[in-house]
Amino acid sequence: MRPVINVYLYEDGEKFFGEGPCRLLHGIERTGSLRAAAMEMDMSYSKATAILSRAEKALKFPLTEKTIGGKGGGGSQLTPEAKEFLKRYEKYREACYEANSRIYHEIFSK
Repeated sequence: MRPVINVYLYEDGEKFFGEGPCRLLHGIERTGSLRAAAMEMDMSYSKATAILSRAEKALKFPLTEKTIGGKGGGGSQLTPEAKEFLKRYEKYREACYEANSRIYHEIFSK
C-alpha cells in the first residue's frame, strides 16, 4: 500500500493546472514549439492551445511568446512569468508529496 496524490490548481471551481499543463510547458521549453510538445504527449494541437488558454486566463499572464514563421520557421518559448510559475508550482507540488508521505507514515505505520 502506498499513498498517491494529484496536485491541481483551481480557479472559480475549474481546474486549470496540474501535471499535464506542467509537462506541456516543459515540452515547449525543451522543443521550442507548442506543436512539437503536444505531439510528444500524443495530444492534439487544439487541446494544447486550449490548456494554455485556460491556464493563462486563470493566471492573468501569458505563458508563451510565439514567433511567426520566417526562414527558420515559427516557434514558442516560455515567458519569464511562466518559468517562475513553473518553479513555484513544482516547489508546491513537492511540498505536498512530502507532507502526504509524512502524514501517511504517521497514520499507517503504527
